[in-house]
Amino acid sequence: RQQKWKSSVSIQAKMPPCDFVPEKYESYPYERMQKIREQNIAPSLKTYYKKPLLLHQGHMQWLFDHEGRRYLDLFAGIVTVSVGHCHPKVTMATQKQLARLWHTTNIYMYPPIHEYAEKLTSLFPEPLKVVYLTNSGSEANDLAMFMARLHTRNFDIISLRGGYHGGSPYTLGLTSLTPYKHGVANGFGCTATMLPDVFRGPWGGSHCRDSPVQTVRKCSCTEGVCLAKDQYIEQFKDTLNTSVPKTVAGFIAEPIQGVNGAVQYPRNFLKEAYQLIRERGGLCISDEVQTGFGRTGSHFWGFQTHGVVPDIVTLAKGIGNGFPMAAVVTTKEIANSLAQNLHFNTFGGNPLACVVGAAVLDAIEEDGLQKNSEDVGTYMLLELAKLRDKFEIVGDVRGKGLMIGVEMVTDKDSRHPLPAEEISQIWEDCKDMGVLIGRGGLYSQTFRIKPPMCITKRDVDFAVEVFHTALQRHVERAA
Repeated sequence: RQQKWKSSVSIQAKMPPCDFVPEKYESYPYERMQKIREQNIAPSLKTYYKKPLLLHQGHMQWLFDHEGRRYLDLFAGIVTVSVGHCHPKVTMATQKQLARLWHTTNIYMYPPIHEYAEKLTSLFPEPLKVVYLTNSGSEANDLAMFMARLHTRNFDIISLRGGYHGGSPYTLGLTSLTPYKHGVANGFGCTATMLPDVFRGPWGGSHCRDSPVQTVRKCSCTEGVCLAKDQYIEQFKDTLNTSVPKTVAGFIAEPIQGVNGAVQYPRNFLKEAYQLIRERGGLCISDEVQTGFGRTGSHFWGFQTHGVVPDIVTLAKGIGNGFPMAAVVTTKEIANSLAQNLHFNTFGGNPLACVVGAAVLDAIEEDGLQKNSEDVGTYMLLELAKLRDKFEIVGDVRGKGLMIGVEMVTDKDSRHPLPAEEISQIWEDCKDMGVLIGRGGLYSQTFRIKPPMCITKRDVDFAVEVFHTALQRHVERAA
């Protein structure tokens, strides 16, 4: 019966032109790729979509599949392609370094690591001026936990429910989303506290967050007084008074939660939480794996949007535009606690990675990508908010810059998550019309929109039109 269903909604959206011509696809046929996937690739590495895409080439905000079909990439390889697929400047710098020196490891000095360390740390406020380079976000958060424990000589670390901080056995304790949890012992000394989610949590309303779009929930806050923030801080204090010792090693939070669907906290929540942690001897860790490098638009780092300076900052994903690299930035004093014994990373900060990282920083500056994130992101948020006002199933639109979440519900009053199969149909529809978006949230109920930071308003018009058509079709199907 489903097969025969035909929508009366026609596709108005016209994909913006692109003069890039992809190379001809010459690898294995699709069916053989599928077979290899089934036989030789770990099944835990899941693919998106009923018929997974076989992608062949990328150019800036565009991706091309094996049949030459073009897609607007609004997920950027999970918030990783920061400056654009195969950005010419980054590609050129990498090619030059490839012919010069790939690897020696940091037992020797070589120019790229010193040039990059200086360039990266110059973007941080005092005293965050020392960097330890690693290969992935999980690894960076793992090291941040280790440093916090070594430095404070305390053990307990607090994270927020709904947070994602990695999949290594150490970081799994901080990651607070059931699908990522395996039934083995992990997370000794990690405590998750209530997430101050002003849309889905017990408190919150229409003045709470730092976003061009607020929730439709009403609240009794007044200018400068956020009752929701006060309530969530009480919960935070409750955790400190009941679940951990009098002294703690630290607290970790993403400035905006990524995997959980661009969840934002009430203004000043982080500021007060940081203060409470420091009173108990702990360090404050900002996980900037998704929010860093200008993505939030108004600031280069997510923590700056909260008016705080952390003790440790972790970076990955957008740092290398898709190259496997990551970093921990901290103070000299905290970094010193790791130097009492040996702690070594073979590939971290190798010449190739450092050249890529430096070229990414140049591209962000030269292409004006932080400003673009603010302008295009704000435009997109406001356009999506119009769809929220039009459709009962669009419960919340939130975010800042090009870090956007659209949370789907059965209805705005109950805020029950829209069933997964209904979300999947909308998602598949968008893909069929040429727009790729991510999924997130505890019930996979939130569309995650975090494109390469080079996208244009014209791209946004196309994407919003496609999303509108997909929602309209959903309404028809339901009727």
